Formats: sequence, C-alpha cells, structure tokens
Amino acid sequence: MTGKLSLGLVAGMLGCVSGQALAQAAAQPQNTPDDIVVTAQKREQRIEDVPLTVTAVTGERMRDLGVNSLSEVALYVPGLRIQEQSANNPGFVIRGITSDSGSAQQGARVTLYYNGVDISRSRGAYQDLYDLERVEVVKGPQATLFGTAAAVGAVSIISGRPREGFAANLTGSYGNFDRTQVSGYLNAGNETLAGRLAFAYKYRDGYVRNIAGDPDVPNQNQGRVDQDDLNGQDQRGVRGSLRWTPSADVTADLVLTYDGQRNPGTAFKSRVFAPTGGQTGDYGYAELSGSPFSKEVLGKRKLGLDRDVYDANLTVQVDLAPGVTFTTVNGYRRFDSLETFDADGGPAWYLEFAEDAQGDQWNHEARFAFTGDRYRASFGWNAFLEDGFQRVPFSTEEGTYLACSVAAAYAGVRQGLAAAGVPTGTACVTPQGTIPAATRATQLLTRGAATQIPYASEFTNYGTNQAYSVFADGTWLPTPALELTAGARVLIERRKSGYSSVQPNSRILAANGVNTSLLGTANTGGVRYTAEDSFAAVLPRFNALFRVTDGLNLYATISKGRRSPVVQLAAAAAGAGVRPNLQSVPEETVWNYEGGIKAALGGFTGTASIFFQEYNGFQVSVTQPNGTALTQSAGSAKNPGVEFEGTYRVSPILSAFGSFAYIDGKIDRGNNVALTFAGARFRLQPKTTASGGINLRVPLGTATFYAVPSATYQSKVFFELPNSDAISQSGYTLVNLRAGVEFADGRYRLGGFARNLGNEKYLIDAGNTGGGFGTPTYIRGEPRFYGVEVAATF
Repeated sequence: MTGKLSLGLVAGMLGCVSGQALAQAAAQPQNTPDDIVVTAQKREQRIEDVPLTVTAVTGERMRDLGVNSLSEVALYVPGLRIQEQSANNPGFVIRGITSDSGSAQQGARVTLYYNGVDISRSRGAYQDLYDLERVEVVKGPQATLFGTAAAVGAVSIISGRPREGFAANLTGSYGNFDRTQVSGYLNAGNETLAGRLAFAYKYRDGYVRNIAGDPDVPNQNQGRVDQDDLNGQDQRGVRGSLRWTPSADVTADLVLTYDGQRNPGTAFKSRVFAPTGGQTGDYGYAELSGSPFSKEVLGKRKLGLDRDVYDANLTVQVDLAPGVTFTTVNGYRRFDSLETFDADGGPAWYLEFAEDAQGDQWNHEARFAFTGDRYRASFGWNAFLEDGFQRVPFSTEEGTYLACSVAAAYAGVRQGLAAAGVPTGTACVTPQGTIPAATRATQLLTRGAATQIPYASEFTNYGTNQAYSVFADGTWLPTPALELTAGARVLIERRKSGYSSVQPNSRILAANGVNTSLLGTANTGGVRYTAEDSFAAVLPRFNALFRVTDGLNLYATISKGRRSPVVQLAAAAAGAGVRPNLQSVPEETVWNYEGGIKAALGGFTGTASIFFQEYNGFQVSVTQPNGTALTQSAGSAKNPGVEFEGTYRVSPILSAFGSFAYIDGKIDRGNNVALTFAGARFRLQPKTTASGGINLRVPLGTATFYAVPSATYQSKVFFELPNSDAISQSGYTLVNLRAGVEFADGRYRLGGFARNLGNEKYLIDAGNTGGGFGTPTYIRGEPRFYGVEVAATF
C-alpha cells in the first residue's frame, strides 16, 4: 500500500470492464451467507455496495476475538481508537479527531449511535456490549446519515432484536483478578409478537494496588479513608426488547436498556508525589487516599464511579407502497454519574475532585425512503434536545495546597515555608511518601492558630441545546454499474450555556491580606450566569460508486463536517466583584475527500481507502492552571491517511484477517493563532496502527477445536496538545489468544482466553487534571488477563 491511488491504474481498470461484467452488475447483487449486511445508509446493503468507508464488527466476530467492550473492539478497526479512562470518561477517536469533553456547553465530534439514536454526550455515551447484531463504524463526515455530531464519523451499536421462535444463551467466564463475567439472552415469540431479554454482569478486582488505608502501611494522612484497589470493574446491564409485526408492512421495535457501574477509582499515578515506601513508577502500587471530607464535599466516601443510564427507544417502519418506506426513530436517554478521583496522584490531601454529571436527551427522527431501478431518494427531519450539567466539587487542606502548589501566584508563600524547613512544590511529599506539609504548613502560616484548615469549592457548567434539521439524499443510477449520490442537511441550533461557582476565599491568604480562592477562580456565590446563541449550517455530501464486477467496486466521496460553535461561559473578577466571562469559539469545519476499493473476490473480502481532510477553526481543549478545561481555536489543520482491512478464507478450516491505518493529522505550522499548537500531532491518534490474526476451526469428530490468536499494534501517541514527550506513549504490541472446544454443532463451548499475553506495560493516558496544576498523572493499561469460559445455546 503506497497511500496513493494511481489515476492511470483506475483508468486502466475501468477500461478493462467487459460487457459481460457490466451485464452481471446490472442485477442487484444477491446476499450470500458470508455477506455482511449493514445499514450505514439507513437501508440494508452489502458492505461492498456502500460508497463510504465502513467497518462492521458482527457479534460473531466479537465472540471469536473474545472482545466485549468498545475499547477492545476499536483495536481491530482501522482509524478508530477508544480510550476508556473509566466508563464515565471515554474518548472516541476517529481518524485522529477526539470527542471526550465532559462539559455540558460543548458538542461532540464523533457520533455514537445506539439503535439509531444519538447518545454522543461523553458522560452518558459508554454502553456495554452484549447480545449485539453488530457495531458499524462509518468514517468521514456523515451529516445526512448520522446527524450533526458526525463531524468525522459515527459508531453505531445495533442490539440483538427479537425474532420468531425460542432461543436462549448463557455465557460465563472466570479469570485472574477475580475477573467474573456472565451474560446471556432469552428470546421467545411468534411472527406477530416477539420479545427478548438480555443481560450482562462484569466484575474484576482492581489491578493497581492502593495502599491507602492498608493496616500494614503506616498512616501518613490524618482522617484517611480506606480505599479499594484501583482500575477495577463492577458493572451490570439489562435490555428488554419487544418486536410487534401486526402485518407484513409494519414493524415496531421497543428497546429499554439500563446500564450501570459501581467501579472503584481510576489510578492516576504521579511521578513526583511518592506513595509510602517511595515507589513512583507508572506501574507500581499507588496511595490515593482521597479527601477525609469526601462524603460531605465530593458526594462519595470512596474513590470511584457510581453511574446509571436509562435508555428507551421506539422505532417504527412502515412499507407505504412498493419501494416506499417511512421510518421513525424516537429515543430518550438519561444519565446520572458521580466519579470521585485523586487528581494529584499521591498521598497528600491536595487535589481531590469529583465530577457530578447529569443529562437528559430526547431524539426524534422521521425518514421517507424511495427505492427504484434507477433512482433512490430519502428525506426527513430530526429534532435533538438535551439538558444537562457538569458539577465539579473540590476538596483540599489549605496549608497542604499552598505548600504543594507550583503556581507562580503562591511563590512567596512557598519561599516562606521553605525557609522554615517545610518542603514545597513537587517536593512537598518526601521521596519516602511522608507529608511534612500536612500539619506544619498550616501551623506555620497561621502562626500556630490551626494545624488543619479544610477547604471546599465547586463550579458547575450547564448546557441546554436544541438542534432541528431537515435532510435529503438522492441517488441516480445512469447505468447499472454506476451510482451517483448527493445530499445535504440544513441545520438550525440553539445553544444555551450556564455557569455558577462557589469559590470561597482562602482563610490563610485572607489573614495575610489576600482575598482570593485557592484555585484563583471567580466566585459567583452560587448565582448562575447564562448566555445563548443560535446558529445555522448546510452540510452536504457527494458519493459515487462504480461496480467493476459484482465483487469489485470503486467509490469516492466528498463531504463536509462541522462541530458546533461553543458558547463558552465562565466567570471573571471585575474590580471588587465578579462578572460573566463569555468566550464564543467559532465552529470547526472539515472537508473530507476520499476514495477507495472494495472487494469480495473468491475467499477475500476487504477495503482499501485513501483520504485527505482539511480543517478550519480546529478546536482544542486545554486544561487551565485551576483544573478547568478551556476550548480554543487553533486555526487550520490537515489530516491525510490511508486505511486497509481484509479477511481471506484460506480453507474451510482457516481464515486470516488484518487491518492497517496510517494517519498523519497535524495542526498547520503556518497558523497565526495559537502558535503553541503549530505542527502538533492530533492527540490520542497513533500515526500507524495495525492488527492481524487467524481463525482456526478444526473438526474433531462430534466436536470442533477453535483457536483465534491475534495481535494489535500502535505507534507513538501524544495524549495532549501541545505535544510533549513526557505526556506520550511509545509504540507497543498486544497479543491475545482465545481457544477451546465446541460441541453439538456449536451449542456448547468450553475454552480459555488470554489478553495481553505478553503482559506488555503501556499507558492509556497521561497529563489529566493534575497536568493543569503542573504535576501530570499517568494511567497504566491493562496487564495480562486470562481465564476460562463456558457457554451454552438453546
């Protein structure tokens, strides 16, 4: 793969098309059992016939690979990365563009769809994967298909639907770290009414030992709360589905889903604040103690996540006439999450935060579609409404904060403490993990009046966003071998932002004549400021598909994507008072130019594509010295890349699969705005990713032996903008294996699995909230997991 499509080669291929091949292509291709059928264009098509770059991962493929989370699936999809700091903070990355902001004031860049409904708001987006038909990943802007948030692509999750007859499945596994997973479904019904109930429960101990509260470790922090080990899992989900087919022309699907987590805390590890014993490496134990006032101030006694998501979806499809259908998709989603975390990554009572995020989302879409021999068309409308907030409470001890802070505003305070023999800045925790500042700093700064002064504050951002749009697509087939498609979405949106804060002045600083909050942020006293604005846009797309033969297609696309402007509202000091601080960040737009080849020839199926994207008003998120995130426009950016994926059936018992992506997205060096970002690579996007493996199935009498070894690779990745080697991860490879025996035509299965077989050490994130305070933290990736699994299908 050279990364370029030769025009001469394409012309030669077109010239070699025989009359017989065109005649074969004249008929609509018929699906075979090996075909993958997708609904990326809102109708069922073979994946080879879709003039877009689409990857489909079926439920069967996920089972073969042994993956059951979005981050695991993404390792096998070129151009897709999904980072899971926690279920409350997933980062969705398509072709180098990240969508992970928790602010209620900002829109998403990557659309996540669940049964046809937009669930892209970051804190409510995580969805467990069980009993699925497939996951479709559509690359490039897709406004007419997946809405306004699909600025660079969409991930669409399609759950298993009820069907006629009786079926049931139960799957269980157990492994190291007490890794316990149980999932299954029960399906029953007739041709008129069918129901399906599916569930999953996943538990795993934390793989980062947390010595906070350990009776065998000396207690160095007053009021310490005993904590759990970190980076564990405790989640459950249940889904009920009902399909009603009163006639051959009407199908109605109702899907109700609950998804919940009670996970222990995330291991934000510091390289400068040592735990007791002095181990500061990224992969050792941690001492994250949280706040002694965690329950009162942060809302939870221990570090960790409490998250509940409720989702309801009603989809109705009506065949109005031959070739004419009407479909309406209606959804409601509510999420409520509270995550407490120790942002400094060490044992000091220094940067203890929580994030309380809640939101309600309503979605209605209606679409008419017409399918004919030479023309296809669709048009419809959409309304998307959301109302939510993100509240961030903070807890610290004043003397400890002033001693540990590296902020220039407190340099004089640190100098005074250092003169008195109190270690300050990054040295406020000793190399052995003791915390001299915990009592001495406050005692010195208050001249003996106090040894501990708790401090608490919070800020909250609000977002009430409404988007209304109409869209249309038309396809013309001038010949049976050629399809030309054009479409557009016309959008009107109203964005209303709010902000409030409770940021008391520091008692220590006030006693010394300085009236300011510890974080340096303005105090609205709980008063909510609001601002709103309205916007409009037209987002077009153009596609072409040429059928060289029934198994070989060429396609090209030009499309425009857009991330909504940000009505960014905060507060600022104004003399002796405070005022609203409104910063309007312009919209981010991208033009995507793409071409590719899709093949289904003999035992091979695959896609190769090349794309080039031009961004204007590229939005970046920067963590401020007070821990808040600020969106800025970094000017223009370019993003060229190539992608490949394919599967080859070597024999009836063996197939091989692989994928590759090269993506070189960077902010332009010539920008006059935000020169800090000039030339920086997009965050969270490796330049090169690859995956590969084999699927072996060997009959053994009445049984079948199966083995699926696979490997995934990614090159160096930067976790933040601007790029820094200290906030990056070099390239690494993960090896996975799944093998076992199936009986009774696959109805029963007994096997084993291993993920990260080589126990590779790697980071999934760095920088984080601590980075905004000058002390970045690091989150390690998963170690080797292994275990056994059993399954039965009836």
